[in-house]
Amino acid sequence: MKRTTVWVTTAAALTGLAACTSSGSSDEPEDKRPASAPTALPALRTAERSTERAETARVRSTTVMGTQLSLTADGVLAWRDGLSGNLTIDYTGGTAAETMRGLGVTSMEARYLSDAYYARMGDTFAAKMGGKHWLRYAYDDLKTLGGGADLADQMRSTTPNQSVRLLLDSGDVRELGRETVDGQAATHYSGTVRVEDVTDTELRRRLQDADVTAETVDIWINEKNLLVKKVEKTSTTNGRVTQTAHYSDYGVKVAVQKPPVADTEDFKSLLSQSSTNPT
Repeated sequence: MKRTTVWVTTAAALTGLAACTSSGSSDEPEDKRPASAPTALPALRTAERSTERAETARVRSTTVMGTQLSLTADGVLAWRDGLSGNLTIDYTGGTAAETMRGLGVTSMEARYLSDAYYARMGDTFAAKMGGKHWLRYAYDDLKTLGGGADLADQMRSTTPNQSVRLLLDSGDVRELGRETVDGQAATHYSGTVRVEDVTDTELRRRLQDADVTAETVDIWINEKNLLVKKVEKTSTTNGRVTQTAHYSDYGVKVAVQKPPVADTEDFKSLLSQSSTNPT
């Protein structure tokens, strides 16, 4: 098991989750945020609160990260006490997808729990792992590695309503009118968020480290003041990143179980085993 493969799996699980949620979090008081279109702000604040209080939803998303990775994700998420959920992630293109296809992996199941997330890699991969199908990534272990603290924090803190919060950091948010999204009427809001205006300190630092200067955010809010679609576009050192997500079935039951211990390998031990052959 090579170190590269372990990190590709980590990136895919995080990317799939980020597409379904958002890594933005604006916890500063509203009067400290940059000024946005006055008519849009009350509706966005209501949508942010309504989406947060819904606590669960069904999600499906697509992500394109330049030539590096493209994938789709489909499943359910809960954010009542931290983030949990199940996603099926399909690799659809990019160099990272080619790496995984070389291991016989074209998709994986990801389970997100309070202390770790688990990735099921399939039978071909298990044959190379002594028969074990699952990889376990403990958030505390991720923190001990370069960039791991960011991964752990993002895994724990991403929630769908934060896409709305991120748009509240935009200095030019505007309402674009009514549209139909997945068969229901929704209001479209759009804005460009400059990194320097992002009120969440850790998010701003991560974006700056990736040489991101701005991000465009589009969201669609239905008549129940719930987020039904979001599109986030960012240019980074690895190319342009586009994340699109659709939300439905708010309040759906979400039950996540840990995989069997006997069928699970810890990624930290795999890194130790591969340290003599890093790539």
